[in-house]
Amino acid sequence: MPAPKNSIRRSLLVTSAIVLSTALTAPVALAAPSPSADPSSIPSADSSATASADPSKSPSKDSKKSKDSKKPNGSKAAPPAKMSTVGGTLLGQAGTQVNLASGVPVLPKGLSARSWIVADAESGKVLAAHNAHWKLAPASTLKMLFADTLLPKWPSSTKHKVESSDLAGIGSGSSMVGIKEDETYTVHDLWLGVFLRSGNDAVRVLAAMNGGVEKTVEEMNEHAEELQALDTAVVSPDGYDAEEQTSSAYDLTLIARSGLQKKDFREYASTVRADFPGETKKNKKGKKVRESFEIQSTNRLLSGDYDVPVYEGIAGVKNGNTTDAGATFTGVAEQDGRVLLVTVMNPEKKESNGVYKETAKLFDWGFEAVGKVDPVGELVPPRSAVQADARPGASASPGEAGGTGEDAPGAAGSRPVASAAARGGAGGVGTALAVTGGVLVLLAGGAFLVNRRWPLPDLVRRRPRS
Repeated sequence: MPAPKNSIRRSLLVTSAIVLSTALTAPVALAAPSPSADPSSIPSADSSATASADPSKSPSKDSKKSKDSKKPNGSKAAPPAKMSTVGGTLLGQAGTQVNLASGVPVLPKGLSARSWIVADAESGKVLAAHNAHWKLAPASTLKMLFADTLLPKWPSSTKHKVESSDLAGIGSGSSMVGIKEDETYTVHDLWLGVFLRSGNDAVRVLAAMNGGVEKTVEEMNEHAEELQALDTAVVSPDGYDAEEQTSSAYDLTLIARSGLQKKDFREYASTVRADFPGETKKNKKGKKVRESFEIQSTNRLLSGDYDVPVYEGIAGVKNGNTTDAGATFTGVAEQDGRVLLVTVMNPEKKESNGVYKETAKLFDWGFEAVGKVDPVGELVPPRSAVQADARPGASASPGEAGGTGEDAPGAAGSRPVASAAARGGAGGVGTALAVTGGVLVLLAGGAFLVNRRWPLPDLVRRRPRS
């Protein structure tokens, strides 16, 4: 069935077809080891201090870690025998799934993550995966779903005065941006706290503005179902360790892909550093003043670290680290007009910044393999996109899940973003890249077109890796 004609004008259009029947039956080579069965590889409780009175002087932490650790989710030596097949039957199989053919580079050595996935962000093709649907604790990568669910609710300039009840229930050892009771913050400030510092205090304040944690969790679960992220079960909106809270590398990649279609999401996720409002105090003259302090992204591929260089082309997305989850990370990067998403969950090699090093290896492989390797599955579109296309006479769906109409990819009159400078002193964002593409997805005997236009902030894309 041919894709419906799209009457919307746009600057660039790249249409990619994925023939699932071929991709799902092609031979697969196992090219990476399964997760280790060594009990010593299970992450142990590793408490971290909460934010100091002056967060600007406290060392940066990648995420919160629960002191009251329980048996880690997914701590078994091997993934379940049966996993979800959303996106393709191969993605439901244990082990590494990749079609190694002539001209396709072999997967990098030394990968130890329990689960990972490499996907073309525009076409939705999954280039390779390892235990893609293994349900594991997500840690703060779950904040991507929190943001994708709540971002459209308030203008960024909306102000909120924090009450003590807003900060109730924050888990022990949580990462904090440094929000203070009785101080007023803009929604823009709060989202910077969520994305850069992975602040559970910022999450709780936004959840309170949304009607409370219970309502927010319910909405997040509903949105996950809409995205067909069916491995995901939300218990705590900030990703703090909780019984029965799970996601998967496949789901986190779906969630990131949905979020990246929102301009604000892209800008917050790609911001390297920003000024954050401090506490109101009296100066020597007795006058009340409120100074700000700098916060930096804890995404080490974006901000760099002593043993991890800034990754060429990186433009977000979110990292996390808890006792149950270990280290988790979903990243998006662009090189030579290709945009890839990589998710890595719980590397069993407990080395410094290991999750970023394994992600960088998979990005390197993906950029070399894209266009050469046959996919092993696909990132499915939201349910609403499927339903819209199923209606008689339906036009091509923009595929926006919960975003605003004016920012919908392919919206009438839309233009590639020429500049994506973050507001409020946020730094590190330069000229945006106009990324336009399409994905032709075969589903239930029909076909529909999901248009993608993601102007990714330029950031440090052209800075050579050192």
